[in-house]
Formats: sequence, structure tokens, C-alpha cells
Amino acid sequence: MQDTLIAQYKKYTKRRLFFILAVFIVLIIVVMIALISGSADIGLKDLWDIARGKSSAFAFQIVLNIRMPRIVGGILAGTALAVSGAVIQSLLRNPLASPFTLGISGAAAFGAAFAVIILGAGSSYSSSNDMININNPALVTTSAFVWSLISVAVILALSKFRGATPEIIILSGIIISSLFGAGISAMQYFADSVQLASIIFWTFGDLGRGLWRDSLILAIVLVPLLVYFFRQRWNYKSLQSGDEHARSLGVNVTRVRLSGMVAASLATAIVVSFYGIIAFIGLVVPHIVRRIIGDDEHFLIPASAIFGGMFLLLSDTLARTIIAPVILPVGILTSFIGAPLFLFLLVKSMGKGYWK
Repeated sequence: MQDTLIAQYKKYTKRRLFFILAVFIVLIIVVMIALISGSADIGLKDLWDIARGKSSAFAFQIVLNIRMPRIVGGILAGTALAVSGAVIQSLLRNPLASPFTLGISGAAAFGAAFAVIILGAGSSYSSSNDMININNPALVTTSAFVWSLISVAVILALSKFRGATPEIIILSGIIISSLFGAGISAMQYFADSVQLASIIFWTFGDLGRGLWRDSLILAIVLVPLLVYFFRQRWNYKSLQSGDEHARSLGVNVTRVRLSGMVAASLATAIVVSFYGIIAFIGLVVPHIVRRIIGDDEHFLIPASAIFGGMFLLLSDTLARTIIAPVILPVGILTSFIGAPLFLFLLVKSMGKGYWK
């Protein structure tokens, strides 16, 4: 009997490791496709010439200074949003939870807009490409983080009430999003043309304006957060059976839940501060991964990280090429994909438990 269980566990582990490896290979393929996709005619031979240092200056500039920052930013942003969604779902034991549906993204966008308009963090156009110039990215990220914590505080307070079902928490998140959306609209009303353009940039959600600086800052913040999330995987797994079960295993439920929500909010806030609201990545990706490999956080967190980066990069590549030469903001495409799935999950979860 024991040998059978061991064999089943090994098979269970191999299947999940194979899935993670397969997604990683797909990610590499999508990166290659993204590098050669665009209005500039750059092929695999040009990439090989760049790797050997023998490419033309034009191809080098296009790949290294335009496409690569967008690709790296997309992978990092998708990873941050997907892992944040997976962690939030585990902490709240709610498959409908995500940074977007709980209003965290909306609060972060409000904080970013607040920093730009009220605190003067972005008040000019870039002379080279006629884009909004963020004078103080640290201030924008800090403001986005602080306002996202307010949203988290409300969600955690509501989750303490008896009878707070997943649907009630999600509806509360929608109300929070509407509230912060009204705040953004109010600031738009009093903003000048430059400030108004910057707010619209965040509400769309776009990877095209990301710079190497943004990717570096995002990586510096995200890597420690990913390590923290992975080290907490045992605690997150124990919460699936309820708070009392987790406490019986020695887990400090309040500290784990609070620290996890704060860390997920930070990851979401920094993505929003640079790229705007990219909806449904934190909902769609963890749900897809759970359907394939199950709820085990040992595999769920790394699989969501890789799948999230691949999913957002693939969405952005489609947004750049589907109606070329017009480039769609990636947030529009992820909303088209995520909204029907969110509606499906909401209807399916009515009157049922958390994990079905």
C-alpha cells in the first residue's frame, strides 16, 4: 500500500514538473516570436547577428532598446500579477479573488494618478517619443502601494465578518474599484492635458512605454517577493483546510494572511505604477493552472509565475500584430479574454464552497 502511494506521488510530481517545463519552453518560443514581430522587418538571422555582435545599428536599436524592454517588462508584470492572484486566492480561500477583482489594481491606479497630479511625479512629455515622462517613479510606486493597502485593509476587514461569502467579498471589491474609479474621474476633471494623458495611460494598461529602468526596478522588487511567496508555500497550503486546521499546525494565520496580502499588493502596485491596469491576469492564470496541476502551492506558485509571464507576453504580441500597424493596449485584450471567464466562474461558484 505504501509503495503504491509513493508511486502515485512520484507520478503526481512528474506530471506537474512536466507542465512547468512545457510552459517554460512555450515562453521561450513566445519570446522569439515577440522579438521578430513588428513593423520593422527583423528575422531570426538578424537575432543571430545581434548575438554575434555583427548586426546593423538599426536592428540592434529595434531589438535591444524597443522590443526587449517590452518583452522583459511583460514577463515580469505577468509573473507579478499571476503569482499575486494565486497567493490572494490561497489566503482568502476564494477562487474568484485577484488583484483586479478585489479592487487592488484600481486602488493602485488611483495612487499612481494621485502621485502624478497632486504630488507632481509626472508633469512633462518625453522629448524623444512624445510620451508622459515620470519624473519620480519611486513616488508613483509608493503612492500606488499605499492606496492599494487601503483596499487590502477593507477586504481583510470584510473577510472577518461571519457569513462573508466569496461572492460578497468579490462584490465588495467591485464597489471599491468603482469608488477609486470615481476618484480617478474626479482628478481627470481638474487635470490639465498632460496630466489627463498620463491618467488615461494607466487606465488602458500598456507595455509599450516601459523602459529598461522600469524593468530593473520591477525585477529588484519582484525577485525577493517571489522568494518570499515560495518560502511561505507550506503555510498557504495549510490555509486551504481552514484557519483552525492551520493553527493546529502551528501557523500564525493572521500574520501569514496579512503579510501575504501586503506583499501581493506591493507586487500589483509596482506593475500598475509602470504599466497601468492589466486586468484579469491574476484571475485567469491561477485558475487555469489550478485546473491542470491542482491546488498544491509547491507547484502552483512557480507554475503561475511562468504561465503568467508567458500569457501576458503572448497577449501583448497579439495586441501588437492582430490589427497591425495599429497597436492595441494589452489591457484591452486581457479584458476581452478574462471577462467571460470571470463571469463563468462567478455563476459556477454560486451556492458552492470555495474550491470546486
